Amino acid sequence: MSTTVQTPQTSAPAVVAVRCPRRDLRRTVLPPVGAFVVFVALWQALVSGFNMPTYLLPGPGAVVAEVGEAVPALVEPTLVTMEEAYLGFVLAAVVGFLVALVMARWNVAERGLYPYMVLLQTIPIVAVAPLLVVWLGAGTATNTVVAAMIAVFPVAANTLTGLKSTDRNLVQLYSMAGAGKTFEMFSLRVPFALPFVFTGLRIAAGSSVIGAIVGEFVAGIGGGRGGLGYVITTDATQLLMPQLFCAVLAASVVSLVLFGLMTVAERLLLRRWHDSALPHDE
Repeated sequence: MSTTVQTPQTSAPAVVAVRCPRRDLRRTVLPPVGAFVVFVALWQALVSGFNMPTYLLPGPGAVVAEVGEAVPALVEPTLVTMEEAYLGFVLAAVVGFLVALVMARWNVAERGLYPYMVLLQTIPIVAVAPLLVVWLGAGTATNTVVAAMIAVFPVAANTLTGLKSTDRNLVQLYSMAGAGKTFEMFSLRVPFALPFVFTGLRIAAGSSVIGAIVGEFVAGIGGGRGGLGYVITTDATQLLMPQLFCAVLAASVVSLVLFGLMTVAERLLLRRWHDSALPHDE
């Protein structure tokens, strides 16, 4: 909402942007709530219209009724998957950022490494996971590496794009001032690449959870600790669909928590100076 205010000292009007909390609430909360209501209504209509049995597709009410009993049983598996996914995410973030720095600094490194980064992204992870089980054993180590393998490419690719998208005029200004390549990289290119870095991290947040669960599908229980992937596999084989849906919802929560942390970190770092984090009025 914009309001025109006449200041007493000058005759020129000053335009002051006044944010309306109620309007912000309508814009940010109502659209996803509306989409969720429509999705649940369509879900229930599908179940009722085709008279589907619970073991094939449970309705929203059956899933909600199961939540109370499923939550205590899902706490430990959720913590296991969270540990594997978050460790894999951190590993992917560090490796992806460092690889992108090297590729942005030396063109020969980009030509040498980038094809293998793409190759890593295209390898079916279910074909590699059994090898990791042989080398690392079943359990957290294998699932963490699988999560990192899936999450590293979006971090590296987006960071590299950001590092190479720095304003050319500023790069030339640094060069004319005699700045070294390392100083230019960390004082100019890295700050300008931060929005791209966080875009890669947000994509990697979901990918790491997927990787951890895929690793659990293959690796199963290591050290007696089964994650959500193991629970989903067990529930599916026993046709316990309401419990399976609860496990899927728990996996979504694990991913959303990490995604939310990256969004908050981006806002805190960029809100004072970068357009991507500033509020935009329609």
